[in-house]
Amino acid sequence: MSENNKYNPVTEDTVAQLSAIVGDKFVIYGNAEDLEAFSHDEIPDRKYAHMPEVVVRPRTADQVAQIMKLANIANIPVTPRGAGSGLSGGAVPIYGGIVLFTDRMNSIVELDRDNMMIVVEPGVIANEINEYIEQYGLFFAGYPMSMETCYIGGNVAENAGGGKAVKYGVTSRYVLGLEVVTPTGKIIELGGKLIKDVTGYNMIQLMTGSEGTLGIFTKIILKLMPLPKSQVDLLCLFKTSEDAIKAVPKIMTTCGIIPTAIEFMDRNSVQTACKYLNESFSYEDVGAMLIITVDGPSEDQVISEYEAIGTQCMDLAAIEVYVADNPTTSERIWKLRRNIGEAYNIISKRQSNEDIVVPPASIPAMVEKLDELSKKYGVMIPCFGHAGDGNLHARIVSDPDWTDQKWEQLLSDILNDLYKKTAELGGRISGEHGIGHKRKKYMTSVVSNDYIDMLKAIKTALDPNNILNPGKIFDLN
Repeated sequence: MSENNKYNPVTEDTVAQLSAIVGDKFVIYGNAEDLEAFSHDEIPDRKYAHMPEVVVRPRTADQVAQIMKLANIANIPVTPRGAGSGLSGGAVPIYGGIVLFTDRMNSIVELDRDNMMIVVEPGVIANEINEYIEQYGLFFAGYPMSMETCYIGGNVAENAGGGKAVKYGVTSRYVLGLEVVTPTGKIIELGGKLIKDVTGYNMIQLMTGSEGTLGIFTKIILKLMPLPKSQVDLLCLFKTSEDAIKAVPKIMTTCGIIPTAIEFMDRNSVQTACKYLNESFSYEDVGAMLIITVDGPSEDQVISEYEAIGTQCMDLAAIEVYVADNPTTSERIWKLRRNIGEAYNIISKRQSNEDIVVPPASIPAMVEKLDELSKKYGVMIPCFGHAGDGNLHARIVSDPDWTDQKWEQLLSDILNDLYKKTAELGGRISGEHGIGHKRKKYMTSVVSNDYIDMLKAIKTALDPNNILNPGKIFDLN
């Protein structure tokens, strides 16, 4: 029996029980227009969307636990959801059922300045954490690119990364404790305000990045860092992608400096974003661009480091290095990087946003392969991402004149080619966006069946009825 056929539908009685748990006004049911917003995430292609039967908005861990107990008894799937800003279909209810929306669980519970930690609920917008703690000289370094919109619960569920991962790492480095509601409705505390803890299996790391398939986070303890006193961005222009990528390890080994961020944009990304933004600087001869951020405890240190990096880039064939040492010029630089997606949305509605990751030294080979695929299939494949950690966002963009049928036929071949090359270079099919249900059929292209069987065994042990976010990462049947 398929997963789709084994679940029961949401009934009027189910809705009444959910309303009794959270209150009538926090249950969305019977209104297709209101439910539609929860049928998709930020994937442009709506073929990955699926309507929920009901949306419930709990406020407490106890309410979440009651919902999960109800779902297990009624055999109804539950899909946890944060801001819906994901790019893998991870928060899409592909078997209908209940969407558990965490927007009301949005409190900053405690700032522990003595331990440099903060306790938050999953519905807190990630950027609000830093806005709240900036006055105390602290910041949360697990920085995703969508920090202004995404919920911290979703960041933890996806183990989100971002531009600052080169120096500060990804979200998992900062998650010290979790309050988790299990798929069977138990409330369990994992970890705590502890920098070191080897008391049993590392369940926090297992839960972080589990894409909402193993538990629902209701409280999160995050480690904080001292807020840097100074920060500068460099915009480094190169003639070729190879020149740009070759500069990355040299910066760190020759200069002995780990930048906060090293963002890469290929020629197509640079030119399309510049045209979209009406950017005035001369970009026609630019083959690639690096955005390099340096931060530190003093202005003198940051000046010394960015000057060393700028000199190194010029020695390594950079065309020009621009310095952005104030918020206005920094925003001008980062606006290019952030608006690549919007620029391509104007060109074509048919796109596939891929999130491959390879060893950093293999980026030139990967960029070359993307160029080959672009020419072979007659599509645009702009490439941009986090050069310092090997995570590349390859956006496959259809010719706007293609039919949907032609696009679907070719996309499967393109992805098979892309993932095959990624595997040959020792890479994986997602660095930060997750597998969800968008990429699950490609899992075996980069990992073994034995590995997937191990994941299935963990899922079955924690979620015996396969109630929580089923159909994500892999299928059990």
